[in-house]
Amino acid sequence: MGLKAKRRLGNTITYIVLVIISVIWLFPFVCLFLQSLRSYNEAGGGMVEYLLPKQFSLDSYVFLFSQDSKFVRWYLNTLVIACFVAVFQTIVVLCVSYALSRMRFKGRTFLMRFWLILGMFPGFLTMICLYFLLKQFHLTQAGAIPGLILISVASSGMGYYVTKGYFDTIPKALDEAARIDGASRARVFLTMIIPMSKPIIIYAALVAFMAPWCDYVFASYVAFGYSDSYNVAVAMQNWVWTNDYQGYFTRFCAGGILVAVPVTILFICLQKYYVEGVTGGAVKG
Repeated sequence: MGLKAKRRLGNTITYIVLVIISVIWLFPFVCLFLQSLRSYNEAGGGMVEYLLPKQFSLDSYVFLFSQDSKFVRWYLNTLVIACFVAVFQTIVVLCVSYALSRMRFKGRTFLMRFWLILGMFPGFLTMICLYFLLKQFHLTQAGAIPGLILISVASSGMGYYVTKGYFDTIPKALDEAARIDGASRARVFLTMIIPMSKPIIIYAALVAFMAPWCDYVFASYVAFGYSDSYNVAVAMQNWVWTNDYQGYFTRFCAGGILVAVPVTILFICLQKYYVEGVTGGAVKG
């Protein structure tokens, strides 16, 4: 067998394996989409044992945007939290990472090691303390949305690892040359480092956006009992628990599809920069 034949055989096997993996990975999403298109008349919107709907309908999507549902409010709550966290958390992470990458000050090494060790503990260990702290400032239930934003942004500085690694790859000679010409630290950061760091900025923003978008545990804890402050994850889970899936399963599937749409679009459009940010920041610094 020649070299070209071996290469074609290897590529064929690789493509077949990738296709099989893709089918397995996409199968749950296809099931979710098909069930969301099932008519409400089939089993009253409950669970069934077959995959392909007998009668296609947009009843579930219509219900989500009707006056009988608060889905739009929950969706907007989630979007507001995710957008604010993405913006402010990215700013904090960039500033902290630049300071740790470029500046040398007393306690820098200890601070980095302390944050690294602190990050090894799961976040849910602090939920009780954070809940009572937010409650003192009336940032629970009716004020859960600003409370969730505050908590997410306040602890964002600890996620400096990848961003700092990316800044370490940018030659420090650029900073030194600009400093000799009289530029301040802030000017160097804003006019030189930031324009060169587009991949890591997009990576940090996507990571910051995804955390509150998918958050359930802490969001349900802070907004407990006040439905107007629910995000989509908490609301839909409470939805199916309360109604035991009867009449709400297809609506649950439709909501899941709508939740996945913006995240999918973001990753498709920004995939190139996301990969560059991860690979560029995955260095020892």
